[in-house]
Amino acid sequence: MTRPAKRTTSQDVARAAGVSRTTVSFVLNDRPGLSIPEETRRRVLDAAKNLDYRPHASARALAAGRSDVVLLSVPDLPMGSGISRFVEELTAALATSGLTLVTHLAGTHGRPLPDVCASIDASAVLGLEPFDDEATQALRRAGADVVIPSSRMDPVSPTGLIGTLQAEHLIARGHRRIGYALPAQPRFRTMAQERLQSVMDACATAGVEPPLVMTTGLEIAGAAHAVAEWAEHSVTAVCAYNDETAIAVLAGMRETGLSAPADLAVIGADDIPTARLASPPLTTVCFDLHETGKQRAEAVVAGLAGREYTPPPATVAPRVVQRSST
Repeated sequence: MTRPAKRTTSQDVARAAGVSRTTVSFVLNDRPGLSIPEETRRRVLDAAKNLDYRPHASARALAAGRSDVVLLSVPDLPMGSGISRFVEELTAALATSGLTLVTHLAGTHGRPLPDVCASIDASAVLGLEPFDDEATQALRRAGADVVIPSSRMDPVSPTGLIGTLQAEHLIARGHRRIGYALPAQPRFRTMAQERLQSVMDACATAGVEPPLVMTTGLEIAGAAHAVAEWAEHSVTAVCAYNDETAIAVLAGMRETGLSAPADLAVIGADDIPTARLASPPLTTVCFDLHETGKQRAEAVVAGLAGREYTPPPATVAPRVVQRSST
């Protein structure tokens, strides 16, 4: 049986370059205020490249005073295209500052987030929803220098704004009797209830009746039943929890012989790639995920440098993408 190759160490680099380990550390960590002859620097860099040397994470952390690991806590939800795209954008934005993103799927059977933070020595922890004060303090005790967002940040939840925009869009188009499509999956319920509450608040502000709430999964029979109930109660437009639920509603409408928007206008959320391919193309609410990832990365970098970060105003606010379904 072949033994695995031994990890290359800084001592190996020092031996190959004919210098001390201290010199290797100074060169590879680019320590300021030190005068290293250019020829020595070149020998060290060439030796490190030839030996495929990669500094150990703990050594990098010791030299920098912190690790380069950022931990993202993802709720126990199916990894839809919206979350996946956000993770991709955040990963790329952090990488430009030399930071590495690690994701952790939160759930009842997983390790507590502070334990994960401590075990990987994360310098920053991000969440898709605000951490309360107790969680923030636990993460800081676990070693995180930056926790975003805390309960004192993001006073208006983006997920709540989605429901507000949905309802306001439909009301502005003359609809006075609105339905709401809740997802059948229990894991979506917390976020769905928040979006529903904002729809209810927008209806109350506009002086229209509260939405008629129906639950539907991603199957035609259940969606058709919900559509029939809305039709019976004179509902003319539906806010769906997300695009998948909205597309199920459109399928249920076809099953019952109704069409959008003539019989029932439908608006979704998240702007998944298939939304524009729905029949008819689906009106939805979307975020600029590239800008969102960039701003979260900038907030982390600023926090690690001890600086306050103020994002540009309204650059990542959700917006309605108007298509044929409304």
